[in-house]
Amino acid sequence: MKKVFVSGCFDILHGGHVEFFTQAKALGDHLTVCFANDEVLFRHKNKKSSLPIGHKKRLIESFSMVDEVVVGEDLEPGLDFKSHLLRLKPDILAVTEDDQYGRQKRQLCRQIGTKYVILPKSLNFQKISTTEIINYIKAPQETPLRVDFAGGWTDVPKYARSDSWIVNCTITPTVSLNHWPYEVGSGLGGSAAYSILAGKNGLQSELDLGVGWQDPAVIAETGLCVWKSGPIPKLEFKINPEFLTGRLALLWTGNNHTTYKEVNNKRDYDLVALAGRTARTAVNPFKIDFNKLCEATNLSYKMQLGEGMKELPDHKQKAKKYCGGGFGGYALYIFATTAARDKFLALEKTVKIEPYLKQLAG
Repeated sequence: MKKVFVSGCFDILHGGHVEFFTQAKALGDHLTVCFANDEVLFRHKNKKSSLPIGHKKRLIESFSMVDEVVVGEDLEPGLDFKSHLLRLKPDILAVTEDDQYGRQKRQLCRQIGTKYVILPKSLNFQKISTTEIINYIKAPQETPLRVDFAGGWTDVPKYARSDSWIVNCTITPTVSLNHWPYEVGSGLGGSAAYSILAGKNGLQSELDLGVGWQDPAVIAETGLCVWKSGPIPKLEFKINPEFLTGRLALLWTGNNHTTYKEVNNKRDYDLVALAGRTARTAVNPFKIDFNKLCEATNLSYKMQLGEGMKELPDHKQKAKKYCGGGFGGYALYIFATTAARDKFLALEKTVKIEPYLKQLAG
């Protein structure tokens, strides 16, 4: 009888584990699966087990290709199964192609004459890790999007500057994977929101695209936020944006936009920084100045026109600008009164939005 041995955390069982067990069993006649106990998980993975040991053991035992299940308790990194391997002396130790402890395992196998076999991760469906499953479970069911008033582009690490701030605010309606009441490619931080809802790292997803961090940062924080320009998000302060209630609306420009395509455009970064500084002053929590925030937004719009964007129509607004990278998507309109906004909302392709601040549970 040819004995095969596999080990791992197997913390949340998924299709990849089933495929691994199936491939391993095909190498011999008897398959032993060893999974790490709670202490090993905590020491070497810095996480607690998703299930009590007894439940996890019974689940793995239920697989038809598994003949024996043991629990790894050795505290040597990557070799929690060592005692069982030395006791059982299997013919084969099967590992995945991304195993991080190959050198130590090969050495152990040589000691007892066990063959070390690498199995490819070949699935006919989407690969997923235990960490990704946990992140997906933890992901919010819905999340706000955002509008930006000033300072955008200085959240892109290569364009960061010490004399600038990014000022933005989360908005409702919120979005979910099943309900998205906005156009796609809108300049409202939708790609970051989608990553967050899918359990991904929204910040890393945006930086990998070569764009800035403001979208995932403010979506996670909520409220009207002032961020220091730099390579990573640094929140200077945030305020309750309720003074903007009844004053915000969006106009769909007719074309979607893709921020990463506009990153390297020539633009007036001195004007970007001036708008950011003006907006920061406007939302001082001790003296909020609505008119000054509108001034900062209009400075941002002036920069956008200089970058080559088309003029937006006037609708008796206090301020306006393209959202996000511009050249399409939504345009933000700010009005002095709710009545003025309501007249605007009677037009086609307009959207009513309100500022959003996450409430503490209690």
